[in-house]
Amino acid sequence: MGNKMALYWIIAVSFAGGLMSLLLASIIFKNANAALANNLVSLAVGTLLAASFLEIIPHAMEASNNNFHDISFTVLIGILILFILEKLMIWRHCHGSHCHKHTECDTQSKQSKPSGNSGIIVIGDLFHNFVDGILIASAFLVDIKLGLITALSMLLHCLPQEMSIFSVLLHQGVSKFRAYMWNIASSFATLLGGLLSFYILSVMENLVPYVLAIAASSMIYVAISDLIPDLHEKTDTKDSLKQISFILIGVAIIYFLHESIH
Repeated sequence: MGNKMALYWIIAVSFAGGLMSLLLASIIFKNANAALANNLVSLAVGTLLAASFLEIIPHAMEASNNNFHDISFTVLIGILILFILEKLMIWRHCHGSHCHKHTECDTQSKQSKPSGNSGIIVIGDLFHNFVDGILIASAFLVDIKLGLITALSMLLHCLPQEMSIFSVLLHQGVSKFRAYMWNIASSFATLLGGLLSFYILSVMENLVPYVLAIAASSMIYVAISDLIPDLHEKTDTKDSLKQISFILIGVAIIYFLHESIH
């Protein structure tokens, strides 16, 4: 009965969450301003870090019969693997020649004309959403509350991502209708990843704690490697205080959910 309820939640959250993130991102994009996007990034940092340290890692340790060493090691390995994968992607994108820094690569990309790589962007988004589905499903298999908190954190993280992808697709000459359709199609990958993860992890329950640990390492890495560096680009006091405030609001949201749902 418990697994069946988890399956219903996985289907509902994966399906609705993917479409909701796309819908909200498109609405925000239409009325976009830099301050709003920056606030969303700050909020996502707070929720991702709080969900990882207050919910996912503790649940992973409990599910592994308090095997703290193995879970901590898995989180560490996950972060290092993500760093290596990202490094390889940057190296490949910059062709390993004159691009020694991420910022140089970004500068080259911004200065260049649209390259027609919209298909690659959609495939990357599809894979990202597929992995999100796996992580969300693993959380629901442990606890419904953990699944909801993980899904909320993923949703807030996906908003800036979907806005960026939508913007890039339009910049590359893709029509608004096609950009919507491609994003909707890629959002179904979350449902596919969730269902696949549910059926595999239901049989191999011993893997659940380690998938949760990988989920935590993914969320921590996204926060500290992708989102926080973006926040550091704004250095004036007013923007910095606003960023800190929204990060703390994100932490408070997860903490409140943690205390109220327990």
